[in-house]
Amino acid sequence: MTKPASTVSTNTWEFLRDAMIAPTGFREYDARWKYPEEINLPGITALGLGLGTQMRAHGIEPVIAVGNDYRDYSLSIKNALMLGLMQAGIHVKDIGPALSPMAYFAQFHLDAPAVAMVTASHNPNGWTGVKMGFERPLTHGPDEMGELRDIVLEGRGKTHEGGKYEFVDGVMEAYLDDLVGDFKMTRKLKVVCATGNGTASAFAPKLFERIGVEIVPLHTELDYTFPHYNPNPEAMEMLHDMSAAVTASGADLALGFDGDGDRCGVVDDEGEEIFADKVGVIMARDYAKLYPNSTFVADVKSTGLYLTDPVLKEHGAKIDYWITGHSHMKRRVKQIGALAGFEKSGHYFLAEPIGRGYDCGMRVAVEMCKLLDRNPEKSVSDLRRDLQKTYSTPTMSPFCPDLEKYDVLDRLVAKLVKLAAKGGSLGGRKISEVVTVNGARVILDNGGWGLVRASSNTPNLVVVCESPESDNELRAIFKDLDAVVRTEPSVGEYDQTI
Repeated sequence: MTKPASTVSTNTWEFLRDAMIAPTGFREYDARWKYPEEINLPGITALGLGLGTQMRAHGIEPVIAVGNDYRDYSLSIKNALMLGLMQAGIHVKDIGPALSPMAYFAQFHLDAPAVAMVTASHNPNGWTGVKMGFERPLTHGPDEMGELRDIVLEGRGKTHEGGKYEFVDGVMEAYLDDLVGDFKMTRKLKVVCATGNGTASAFAPKLFERIGVEIVPLHTELDYTFPHYNPNPEAMEMLHDMSAAVTASGADLALGFDGDGDRCGVVDDEGEEIFADKVGVIMARDYAKLYPNSTFVADVKSTGLYLTDPVLKEHGAKIDYWITGHSHMKRRVKQIGALAGFEKSGHYFLAEPIGRGYDCGMRVAVEMCKLLDRNPEKSVSDLRRDLQKTYSTPTMSPFCPDLEKYDVLDRLVAKLVKLAAKGGSLGGRKISEVVTVNGARVILDNGGWGLVRASSNTPNLVVVCESPESDNELRAIFKDLDAVVRTEPSVGEYDQTI
């Protein structure tokens, strides 16, 4: 039986012997803990045993591809995880240091039915976690995570004979080959390559070189201390740095990648930071011309332009708004046969014939270069200006304790639904609809909207707003939505605001 975190503490005999696992680390679609405060190495081994047990319970062939991101403690975490998997009788194929999308690729390349990627994704150092999946290109969703949590916390992991370790070399090169194919740029392109000293530093410069792109390196030296900032292309700190590098170098655009390389951020040739949902509209426009009548999935944090854009309408594009989160989005893209899915956080899910359906920042980088190659007369700023102008906030995350955030959200959703039923407004605009598929997306009579939902990975709520009219209206929408959020006393300060 796994001891709960409250019965095992750090710097004790038990800490080196017994599994310590905070239950809150089992989140909607991956596992994430502060290390070693919330999980220890025996806890990670118990997680591996539980994951292997879950594989066998589902009749999955006992073979798994395992990788780790570039953090100083990730190798120790991976070794502990692999020990537990082998205890469960699983054949572990260790692909070494990797990006998350490289691990997903390894499932196809090695014909491995399962994957486990040790990464804290875009979380800062001090966090660890695992992204895992059984059905390529999908990863665990809430049902699978709940089942795994129960197996691990209830001590139901079962040992099994047949465990095996194999180190598989060459996956990184095969992954790059798969990304590049036979593509080579025909127009000159200079790109600021921003990796925040994270894992993508080992990949992105090589990728751009192979497709004939000139790069301006920005923090592309591997350094797991992240000396400049945490690699997260959704954070304004990194986007501003990318913008300054474009302005200083005269680059055509900047492409930035998060800590495990499954997300991509874009800054145009004028230094304008383009939020990923708008980049998604730009890409969807191009794909809609190449593949008419396609379906695109957008997460609930994304711009309303997917529904109103005239080019998408002209080419018969169908739009499906869905639950935020890489596991939810991957599953939805596959379920409805969408060509692509776009998430405001910078996850893009490009399905056949473009990609393999999983989120890959490197694939997005190649596709952006291909888009510009197909449109040699256009700059990225031209493509941005071709869109209807809207005014959007960044993704803002006020603190809310993990054990309280879903109850807090339920109350906030009820308050916003009640406000709408009474003919209420945000920012002086009447509420026309409240979409509750994932929190509350409050849609206004002019197409503006405000969203509040719970973060799946951190102790936060998530707040996003958009206005098609003006920056003043955007601020008014946010002010009124925040006033509702502030009715909950356990909600703390924002990580960033407008």
